[in-house]
Amino acid sequence: MNGDPRAVFEALARPNARVIFYGTSLTRSGGWVELLAAELRRRRPALEIFNRAQDGRHSRWGVENFSADVCAHAPDVLFLEFAVNDAVARFELSPEESRRNLEVMLDQLAARQPTCAVVLQVMNPVIDRPLGHDGHRPQLVVYEQVARDVAIRRGHLLVDHAPAWQTLLAQGDEAFRAFVPDGLHPTAAAYERFMLPTLQRAIGLP
Repeated sequence: MNGDPRAVFEALARPNARVIFYGTSLTRSGGWVELLAAELRRRRPALEIFNRAQDGRHSRWGVENFSADVCAHAPDVLFLEFAVNDAVARFELSPEESRRNLEVMLDQLAARQPTCAVVLQVMNPVIDRPLGHDGHRPQLVVYEQVARDVAIRRGHLLVDHAPAWQTLLAQGDEAFRAFVPDGLHPTAAAYERFMLPTLQRAIGLP
């Protein structure tokens, strides 16, 4: 984790604060969003929370829809992730473009909502997507590093979930599949065990 979690905590404390989640199916359909939203609303009942992620999308789509889906809602906090789909080989989206797209989105946000606190995330690893599979991701770690590098350069909070998942993956593919049955999308129980505690610590929630 890098960046200052106080910026997120203070943004959440603003009257009628708005939180937007933006990214891939890991955010759109990920049980972690509902878990975290429940924790946030328990502390801040007036929070407005929007999930603007979409299944199967990458950062090129993210740029095209960023103004309408994110900036137009004037967020106080933005949770953002696209690396896992930017890495899909068939999308032909290079690490360099992935970086540019991420920077473009963050530049737009800074221009239109400069007080918004940003949380960049590195999500779970992916298995069972060999060469020839539509979801083959031969360089996922490279795209994940792009997110890390941008967070460091811009001073945004980075929540890196990779270490917790790698500890599980080190026990073998079957241990990983017990929590990520399709090799990509964790179960609700997995999100509660492996993601929610990391997120809560990162943004300063006890």
